[in-house]
Amino acid sequence: MAEQSYKNHTRWLPAFHFFAVPVLLINTINELRHLYANPSQSTAWAAVVAAAMLTVAFLARTQALQAQNRLIRLEMRLRLQPLLPADLYARFNDLTVAQLVALRFASDGEMSELVRTVLKDGTKQADIKKMIKQWQPDYVRV
Repeated sequence: MAEQSYKNHTRWLPAFHFFAVPVLLINTINELRHLYANPSQSTAWAAVVAAAMLTVAFLARTQALQAQNRLIRLEMRLRLQPLLPADLYARFNDLTVAQLVALRFASDGEMSELVRTVLKDGTKQADIKKMIKQWQPDYVRV
């Protein structure tokens, strides 16, 4: 695997992003075209089923990401406890999930400074990732 960094850390799942979603989207558009050209119960039902299949694909992906985010939150709670001073750790719940997702790429040595900055400034996810000096890769993502 290539060394992970801010520039290449985005995870693409080719079967999902470049095959399933485009096929399901084209199918939905095609079924809507059929419904427009030849309105009937049959074409209406085919359009509904196509839209449902596309919806299921997106729901499957978003639910997997939501479960991953819950695990990241738990992982970061456990990871930050020994790294942060008590006053800073007491503010753990002030960090958003998006901020925690970004912070997980930071090394232990820079974590206290980053968390303090994030809590003070309300730093956004992309900006947190750009602030990281020593990137800790995560190759086991959904």
